[in-house]
Parts: sequence; structure tokens; C-alpha cells
Amino acid sequence: MQRRLRPVELDFTATAPVRLAFEATLQAPPPAVYRSIAVEVGSLPSWFTPVSSAVPLDDGARRTIRLRGGIRFEETILASEPDLRYAYRVDLTNAPAVSALAEEWALAPEGAGTRLRWTMAADGPAAFRAGLRLASPGMGLSFRRAAVLLDRRLTPARRPSPGSAR
Repeated sequence: MQRRLRPVELDFTATAPVRLAFEATLQAPPPAVYRSIAVEVGSLPSWFTPVSSAVPLDDGARRTIRLRGGIRFEETILASEPDLRYAYRVDLTNAPAVSALAEEWALAPEGAGTRLRWTMAADGPAAFRAGLRLASPGMGLSFRRAAVLLDRRLTPARRPSPGSAR
């Protein structure tokens, strides 16, 4: 059953009762990373494997996300700043217990690559908040795997240097 969540704004990613943040460095430059996250929304399942489908709506102002296992989200985009940030809140979901949820993808140049930071901000009853904190290591692993897959997707394979052992 779909439930409407409390509408939150971008500042929720800094003030939510539960905030999980994970970082990775990618070889791909910020424009390529941003394009995959915010423009090529349908590509999300190819590199963030918990996602089974991602569909942009209303010229990119909203989107629907389905996770493996049946969880669904209808989201509103809160920030879409090319090469810097992409953030959204969940408006409707069938996920239990959560009362508010927003996520932010922040990008920063790191040499020729990108420093990518994913923040999940949430609120719900005490048991939900505790469970989300306990899930943090698994979510971090999922994010790191996604970052590796995204980087492989965006960075062409490099030939080994002469004399290297591969």
C-alpha cells in the first residue's frame, strides 16, 4: 500500500534524525558522473544493483524507483545542479515505518576524477531509526559496489603499461 511521506526540503539531508553518508573516488570526471546519476536516470539499475527500475517523470522533475524485493518510491527532485549535486525526496512509498526520506548525491572534482558522496536522510519511529543505523554497513557496501560499477561504466578500459604484470 502506497503511503504519503512528510514533505521535506533539501536542508533535511543535513538535519534529519538519521543521516547515512558514504564517499568514493571515481576516475570518471564530474560531468560524466552527474549525467549518469541525474540525466540518464534509466541507467541506474545497470550500476546500482538494488534498483530494478528508474523512470524519470515530468521532464525530470520527478521519478519513480523500484527496488529489487518490491519497494517502490515516487520522488520529487529537490536539486539538480550539473556536476555538483542531485537530490530528491520520497513523496510516496510502500516501504514500512519511514515517515520522511531524502537523498543527496554531491560531486566534487578530485584530480581528473570525482569525489562522490551519497547521503541518505530519514525519519520514522525509534525502531525504524535504529534499524536504519544498523543497516549502515550493508548500505555502505552497496554504495561502494555501485561506485565501482558506475566508474567501470564511465571509464574506458585502460591498456596495461608496457612491462606491467597483468
